[in-house]
Amino acid sequence: MEIRKDMLSVQRPLGGNEEIEAIKDSIENGWWTKGPKVEQFEKEFAKHVGSKYAVAVTSNSHGQDLVMKAMGIKNADVISPTMSFMTTAIVPLWNNCTSNIVDIRRDDLNLDPLDVKRNLKKNTEAIIAVNMAGIPAPIDEIREFYDGFIIEDCAHSCYTPGAGSKGDVGVWSFQAVKTLPTGDGGMITTNDYDLYKKLQSLSWFGIESTYSRVSGNTHLKKDLATSSKNPEGKPGYTWDYDVTELGYKYYMIDLLAAIGLVQLKKLDRHLEIRRSIQKRYNNELNDIVGKPMWSDTVQYYCARVPEKHRDLLIEYLKSKNIHTSVHYKPLHLHEIVKQQREYPIADTEWKKLISLPVHPAMTDEDTDYVIYWINKYFEKLI
Repeated sequence: MEIRKDMLSVQRPLGGNEEIEAIKDSIENGWWTKGPKVEQFEKEFAKHVGSKYAVAVTSNSHGQDLVMKAMGIKNADVISPTMSFMTTAIVPLWNNCTSNIVDIRRDDLNLDPLDVKRNLKKNTEAIIAVNMAGIPAPIDEIREFYDGFIIEDCAHSCYTPGAGSKGDVGVWSFQAVKTLPTGDGGMITTNDYDLYKKLQSLSWFGIESTYSRVSGNTHLKKDLATSSKNPEGKPGYTWDYDVTELGYKYYMIDLLAAIGLVQLKKLDRHLEIRRSIQKRYNNELNDIVGKPMWSDTVQYYCARVPEKHRDLLIEYLKSKNIHTSVHYKPLHLHEIVKQQREYPIADTEWKKLISLPVHPAMTDEDTDYVIYWINKYFEKLI
């Protein structure tokens, strides 16, 4: 097979005229910051994932941070899996907590309930359970011995049926290569009204958003009806507000929400493409390639190959203009959060991992190309 001239990305977003028109509408209507499209995106996303409330934020990382601040989790112990992006290890440190990193299960690379149980502390106040590659974390098993707060990290699971419903909150990612990309951004979903209101307030320095004060959709609406700033009690902009608690600037803006609303309509089709690629990899790749558990989102296709071949295969595919990656180098190996204990599963399995290209911009020919060259590499070993 002839080597392609361009690099086939391991991950990338797919957009078009619909996203351009949506951004154009926001530019022309004057709402570039948090406005009507953020509000619409929150409502539509909450409905899509079966949650009562949603708060759109700047990223999944800021979403997790905001949840911890809203819950008053600080100077405590927080458990998270070693097979994850740096977010889950660093956010606890932002809140003066101990980042207590646990080992994973071999089959799905999710955090291991047995290791969670072994490493629980008296001051463990939260567990961050990552749905690795879109495969649900074993939250039900953890609930059998832990009744504390659980953040369900749904960055990879938009949308795996039931995702976001097992934890006390779900935190989602719309970063550029996620299944629902907006460039960057995130969402917090919850069924707890009080927590929802707290998160709304904290996401903008404890201030009602400008859009809320213009539209009359505000916590202060009842007070404004009798306020000297609004003596006639009419909906509309009020310049006055009070700040009673420490807040942050973590809100999403309409320019990103505009993309999100379009991508939400395309999500089912994009997931169909990802699942089709997953099915073909499972059926057509050489048996030496270990296939991952089935994922409804296929955020990553985390194949496993013999350790001695992993890096060689990465370089071989690079020479064929196929970009691959590794998800992830275990968090406990990073200097900033190194742990003083053994990780027998993660330390073994991550050295076999290779993430293959999976994204909605791929064609059947692209998938053919990846399968051909991986199988070609392993032909010499048979």
